[in-house]
Amino acid sequence: MDINPEIIGLLGGFLSCITFVPQIFKTWKSKSVQDISVHTFMIVLASTIIWIGYGVLKDSISVILTNIVVFMTAVIMLWMKWKFGGKEV
Repeated sequence: MDINPEIIGLLGGFLSCITFVPQIFKTWKSKSVQDISVHTFMIVLASTIIWIGYGVLKDSISVILTNIVVFMTAVIMLWMKWKFGGKEV
């Protein structure tokens, strides 16, 4: 059986992409950002930028696409932290 590694990468990447989705919905619904760590999401942003660069160098669409989505979910979380947390950020 010949399986394209990009398929496995996309499957794993999809799961990575949805990692923050439950937190985004919970935070949006509750408007509570007290326990959201800015440092965690800053690390996520840095790591996804590095992974996107790696994906470009390796010409890996699964790495590029999934990390763009993870980057965006981290940006959404940081935006909600700023919007609902006022000066907490």
